[in-house]
Amino acid sequence: MYSMDDAATMKGSLSMSDDFEVEEAENPSDEETHWYGFEEDVEDVPVDHELRILPLRGLAVFPASIVPLLISRESSLGLVEDALVGDRVIGLVAQRSSDLETPAPQDLYRRGCAARILKMLKYPDGSIRILVQGLRRIETDRFLQSDPYMKATVNHLEDTNDDGIEVQVLKQRVVQSFSRFVELTPYLPNELQVVVINIKKPGKIADLISANLNVALEEKQEILETLDVNKRLTRLATVLDREIELLELGQKIQGQVQSELNKNQREFYLRQQLKAIQKELGETEGRANETELLRQRIAKADLPEEALKAAESELDRLALIPPESAEHSVVRTYIEWLADIPWSISTEDNLDIPHAQTILDEDHFGLPKIKERILEFLAVRRLKKTPRGPILCFVGPPGVGKTSLGRSIARAMNRKFYRLSLGGVRDEAEIRGHRRTYVGAMPGRIVQGLKLVGSNNPVFMLDEIDKLGSDVRGDPSSALLEVLDPEQNSTFRDHYCDVPLDLSGVLFVTTANYLDPIAPALKDRMEVIELSGYSAEEKLQIATRHLVPKQIEENGLNPDMVAFTDDALTGVIHDYTKEAGLRNLEREVGKICRKLARLVSEGRNDRVVVNADTLAGYLGPAEYFSEVADRSMKPGVAVGLAWTPHGGDILFIEASRMDGSKGLTLTGQLGDVMKESAQAALSFLRSNVRRYSIAPEFFQRSDIHIHVPAGAIPKDGPSAGVTMVAALASALTNRPIRERLAMSGEITLRGAVLPVGGIKEKLLAARRAGIKEILLPTRNKKDVEEIDAALLEGMRIHFADDMHEVLDLALKKEPLDKLAAAWTAPRPSSVSERP
Repeated sequence: MYSMDDAATMKGSLSMSDDFEVEEAENPSDEETHWYGFEEDVEDVPVDHELRILPLRGLAVFPASIVPLLISRESSLGLVEDALVGDRVIGLVAQRSSDLETPAPQDLYRRGCAARILKMLKYPDGSIRILVQGLRRIETDRFLQSDPYMKATVNHLEDTNDDGIEVQVLKQRVVQSFSRFVELTPYLPNELQVVVINIKKPGKIADLISANLNVALEEKQEILETLDVNKRLTRLATVLDREIELLELGQKIQGQVQSELNKNQREFYLRQQLKAIQKELGETEGRANETELLRQRIAKADLPEEALKAAESELDRLALIPPESAEHSVVRTYIEWLADIPWSISTEDNLDIPHAQTILDEDHFGLPKIKERILEFLAVRRLKKTPRGPILCFVGPPGVGKTSLGRSIARAMNRKFYRLSLGGVRDEAEIRGHRRTYVGAMPGRIVQGLKLVGSNNPVFMLDEIDKLGSDVRGDPSSALLEVLDPEQNSTFRDHYCDVPLDLSGVLFVTTANYLDPIAPALKDRMEVIELSGYSAEEKLQIATRHLVPKQIEENGLNPDMVAFTDDALTGVIHDYTKEAGLRNLEREVGKICRKLARLVSEGRNDRVVVNADTLAGYLGPAEYFSEVADRSMKPGVAVGLAWTPHGGDILFIEASRMDGSKGLTLTGQLGDVMKESAQAALSFLRSNVRRYSIAPEFFQRSDIHIHVPAGAIPKDGPSAGVTMVAALASALTNRPIRERLAMSGEITLRGAVLPVGGIKEKLLAARRAGIKEILLPTRNKKDVEEIDAALLEGMRIHFADDMHEVLDLALKKEPLDKLAAAWTAPRPSSVSERP
């Protein structure tokens, strides 16, 4: 028996704190000293086969261990009071789940430990703390009652296989491992190693060590339930090895952290010494302030780990380089560039689709398919926060609004906008930057753009990407492959900065006039969106909404002074401009506004209305007029449709026959492909002379001349083949081409009509020229179906699969005069007999 003084002493030796809860609260804390003594042999303490069962939460008690328990549950308080009246022996069995407040018999493990209550302390809140000592292993057999507390019959369990060489070897290994465990564990006293060494029985050693391990309840319960001492020691050895490995790893990490702290402290001490030395040498304080300011800028820039490491390394170098050295300015400039790049500064996207629709409609008239694709692009970015979206490439003639579309996207998304003109760029360093070994090295235009806008997610417009060149200094288009690849540009490395730069947040938009010069690999990374040009009606709307107000403001006028009628603007569009875009139209409107500004400056105060009648007074005589009606009435003249980088255009192909001997002359600066088309056209007609009532031997007695006017302009491409056949057939049969008919298509020797490109541009050019009928290959029908119906209004489209259909439709039925009959009549074989 112990006295109350003994209880207080035991409480102190076991470090029983008031917040230490076992039965109904939490496990013991790691910092709490918790060890067990075996001074008294408990094997002879009698244990009844019928015991009161006290559920434990989060704890397994082992035989001979002394454990403090806090009791606060009403049923448990009654159990302790009844046990103290009797032999004070109770059964301690752990709950399977710690969450249960009122466990039932099935919620407990079957095996536990019989224990006797040594002491009890009462607390003002009604709870009690008891000190219990484990006696022996038990197994519940049958529960006799559950209310007011549980009571059950139990079986006593004995250790087995507790002797033998293997058990002794395991015991020695476990004792050694536990000694290492105690050395690594700060909350276990070193005396515990002595206690373990002096215990003879292997089973008791296993119980003592298990009780002092801070492991999960399931593992402790498994060891408690294991009666085979050999298996118990084996399982315990595994747990000890794992815990030792975790402790050693923790100590290693702690040591590394401490070493890093010591290193930082050492660097701080050395820097302070360096400052003192510099002060004694008379060096200015400005240098120290300069380094400190750069260090503050680096810290404020929030650089990634690799960039931060490079910046700090260069800062340390800068502190050692004399200010008068040329290397000093090089290193300082590099650090400033790293600090100025917006590594972590970004703008919040506005992905409201109706808002974007409003912005696009405000900035651009028409272009419904282009706007729809842009809105789809924004919708995907709204649904997927970090998409790897396509690189949009706007392709079209000059002046159709490619660059302004990029600005509109930036405004709609609330992003910064940066335009990089690639026209004439031939140096790879313009994209990737120069290496710092060169004098005057600088980062590339990508990094410069990010610094300029101050954001890491701007809309980056790569303008005129088809104008890139290459020379001995590298190929810029190859450097752009990484920039425009969403799979790679998250680690873009500029040669000057030489640290990874994340470009995945940048929205790249490119523009081009045509696709042919773009490298195939670069073209493959972009989604091409074509802007074909504007019809006269669209130009009128754009001029009224945008161009006229803009030019009035730029020339110092106001809307009350000047007004343009629709007839005047239509006259400018048809008579003074000939383009797919709007730049010349804006120039002509600006020219009128400048003349009006002069009138206002000279004292005119009345409002001026510019109409069709006064247009010539401002712009002079009309510069363009349609030749289609005049020239297409003559045999041997056909109107073709052509595509150019500046939009669509019409061209006249003239064919003429002269007396001669099998000569074919081609003029008009024709390319090789166009010359071959002329040869194919002639061969087709020679093989079909009877079908078109042409003398079979006409080529033996004739020279053929094919001319394409505007001879100063180079021309090439296969799409003029159909027009050449029609012009030759018209000349040889003297049957004119139908009025206001234009055509386009490639031919074969057998007369098949093959599809061509640039259909929308060609139709726009035909509309501007006043052409009413178009003849196209049948396989281009799908291209026509994609064109807005308003553009085709007033035009009739014909489709043909072979040249016979083309000539039947294009040629008038009767020759222009009787000369055709004379030409197509049978001819004498001698040249001197010709009429």
